[in-house]
Amino acid sequence: MLNTPLQRSQLPAPRIGCEYLEEPSLLFCGGREHVSARAGIALFGPRSLDIQERHPSTTRVGFIGSGASIDSAHQWVTSCLAGVEGDSEHDAFPGYNERQGFYTNLAFADRWNQTLTLNELHAVAKERLYKDRFATALALVSEKLRGLAHKDSPPDYVILALPDELLKHCETVDYVEAGQGMVHRDFRRALKAEVMKYCLPTQIIRQRTSEAAPDSREVDHKSRVAWNIFSSLYFKSGGIPWSPKGLEPGTCYVGISFYRPVGVASNLLCTSVAQAFNEYGEGLVLRGQDFVWDPRAYGRSPHLDTEQARALIDLVLKRYRDEVKQMPRRIVIHKSTRFWPAEKEGFQDALAGVPYYDLVAVRPNNQVRLLREGQYPPLRGATFTVDDVHYLYTTGFIPALNAYPHGHVPSPLQIADYIGDTSLTKILEEILLLTKMNWNTTAFADLRPITLRFSQLVGDIMREIPPDREPLPQFKYYM
Repeated sequence: MLNTPLQRSQLPAPRIGCEYLEEPSLLFCGGREHVSARAGIALFGPRSLDIQERHPSTTRVGFIGSGASIDSAHQWVTSCLAGVEGDSEHDAFPGYNERQGFYTNLAFADRWNQTLTLNELHAVAKERLYKDRFATALALVSEKLRGLAHKDSPPDYVILALPDELLKHCETVDYVEAGQGMVHRDFRRALKAEVMKYCLPTQIIRQRTSEAAPDSREVDHKSRVAWNIFSSLYFKSGGIPWSPKGLEPGTCYVGISFYRPVGVASNLLCTSVAQAFNEYGEGLVLRGQDFVWDPRAYGRSPHLDTEQARALIDLVLKRYRDEVKQMPRRIVIHKSTRFWPAEKEGFQDALAGVPYYDLVAVRPNNQVRLLREGQYPPLRGATFTVDDVHYLYTTGFIPALNAYPHGHVPSPLQIADYIGDTSLTKILEEILLLTKMNWNTTAFADLRPITLRFSQLVGDIMREIPPDREPLPQFKYYM
């Protein structure tokens, strides 16, 4: 260890380099481009507007909730259809109707609604144990959705206008289960996993949102909420809000993550998840194998052995081939931890028949930062190296907006590991573009690429799906 000033002065100065990557564009109706999802939709319309087989002309919308919560949620949704005014800090929402905004319609009918009655809500509250209230509430909402799904003409999309009087009993629950120890469950995650089996996409709208006063500071600005909900609705109805410009055709981007299932006797069991995205930003969720991981022996971050890694990528390749009817020309695997030798061997074995591949470990790092002269933080798109280590700012000051839309000091992503055929500059440009592919929000960009952004979200929901039930692969059921 070097402790004296003389010893430290003998260390070689690190080699530092810095470059800037231009902000990538997104594609909208007619292939027109803009760097902002909100501006592009407002100016040109969503990407699939002129793609007849993908643009939803009308979406049938149902509601589940109490009489009061259904009424307020319906009023909130309809109040947004003609547009929502913005202000100096929030973009105006252009509307959701056949003449503007997303250029599509919503249809409502009482037959697509299911009411949570007072007696049913009282039955939830009467359960003595919180875990029983949780289970009763989950079964109640599931049964209502099952009723809608089994109608002759079901809705295309269901708004879960869950009343506060229900959620106060079951929003989260912690309890001790014999043989399992402490169990934590979240109602939204459990509900998404439970109702997935009915193949109806859902959206939760809480009363604090639908009944908020115009000047309320307890919820986000109405235009921001409308942007996020209606962009997600358009995607869940089959549309493409926007697509990325510049991703190579025939490339499959894969994010790999892990979770621990609910209801297993051992806390050592993990399951791998692969999230595969094509060059248009459309993705699939694939559940891999269960495996034992001992954090006391090997650390908190799980890793796959050779056979598990090979089997997971084989699953991805099979699904890609089934969907696209051909093999990908290139596979890019994103992980948030370094590739252990056994993992790398298994991935490379599985990729032997793919012409090109890249294995990339990407993780946030708050230990190394750039300092920019002046009052603003580094630019989004700034990339720098310290010796052989590469970093990329995916948040920061955005020149295209002339703004910094975050309330914290940005941290860069570190390329912690990289093995592959593609230039690192190209890898960084793809990561920057993939941070803009979250159709669940119209925020300018996320910190992490979509391959890793959904890792926690998907894992939190997947852990609630029993091992004997096959999870649906479409992302719209996890959003």
